[in-house]
Amino acid sequence: MSIEVRHIRKTFGNFVALDDVSLDLPTGELVALLGPSGSGKTSLLRIIAGLEPPDAGEVHFDREEATNRSARERKVGFVFQHYALFKHMTVFENVAFGLRVRPRATRPPPAAITAKVNELLKLVQLEWAGERYPSQLSGGQRQRIALARALAVEPRVLLLDEPFGALDAKVREELRRWLRRLHDELHITSIFVTHDQEEALELANRVVVLHNGKIEQIGTPDELYHSPATPFVYNFLGNVNLFHGRIEDGQVYIRGTSLPANGGQPDLAHANGKDAMVYVRPHLLDMNLRPIVKGAFAATVRHINAAGPKVKVELTSQWGDPVQVEIDHDRLRELQLEPGVEVYLSPRENRVFVYQI
Repeated sequence: MSIEVRHIRKTFGNFVALDDVSLDLPTGELVALLGPSGSGKTSLLRIIAGLEPPDAGEVHFDREEATNRSARERKVGFVFQHYALFKHMTVFENVAFGLRVRPRATRPPPAAITAKVNELLKLVQLEWAGERYPSQLSGGQRQRIALARALAVEPRVLLLDEPFGALDAKVREELRRWLRRLHDELHITSIFVTHDQEEALELANRVVVLHNGKIEQIGTPDELYHSPATPFVYNFLGNVNLFHGRIEDGQVYIRGTSLPANGGQPDLAHANGKDAMVYVRPHLLDMNLRPIVKGAFAATVRHINAAGPKVKVELTSQWGDPVQVEIDHDRLRELQLEPGVEVYLSPRENRVFVYQI
């Protein structure tokens, strides 16, 4: 089912949670609402669900007006961060709950409910847990039961609010892959809220980045990571180095050092004399013991963290700014780095944003 959000505005007192937000979500997509705390992502999810009324704007399901319909009328399944399972009910009864409380006219017969619940427990790979209670399951298992309960009522849309936020990193990683496979099997239109950039980029077909109640950018994970539209998106998605510079004759200068404006930059000639922000990902900075390319600048090694697949090197630039660089272990051995060593850094790719006044 497709979802259309049109000019949604939501305030809480003097706080503007959503400010004229519009977006289209095609049928069958898995979409992430990504942003920091207070960006409006949960408010938007709850308005789509029918759990929160907007101050202005409309929500359409399959091009039909749904703004004033309840969550039940919209036929959405909602999964909360903290599971919201009934502690006094078995796993089986938790999943069956939504079917048992239906009006008598639409309530399935007991045999059909049993068959449906068993089918869903198998789907979430917990068919053995039907007679257990939520307290007897791990956090990841409880979240899968919460998902089975949401799917039991055969929702047209599945909405998840920080579904993995209460879990440790290893379990989150496993559940992300599991949910991706489940979505590929069911093809139900799904929206999940997260502030975890890695989670959004790994799991979603498309990502909606929100900031201060507005949409900064919508795109595929690849589009957002490699072609960020704003400084906020670039800075929010992954580690990044920020340098403050100035544009002269179409070149970017940082404290007198000219950096090539590469990485698909627009023509900067029109911005001569303006201040600019230069963003460089840590893995896109080359490191050498001497300045072998134009635009290289000096930096001093401060700390080396070699734990993990990449070596993370913290440095101080010749201007006094902190710099992060990621290199592989072979390169670390070649350079024989240690704290105090002076090296030269050169960006293979950077992104320049002109300050807007």
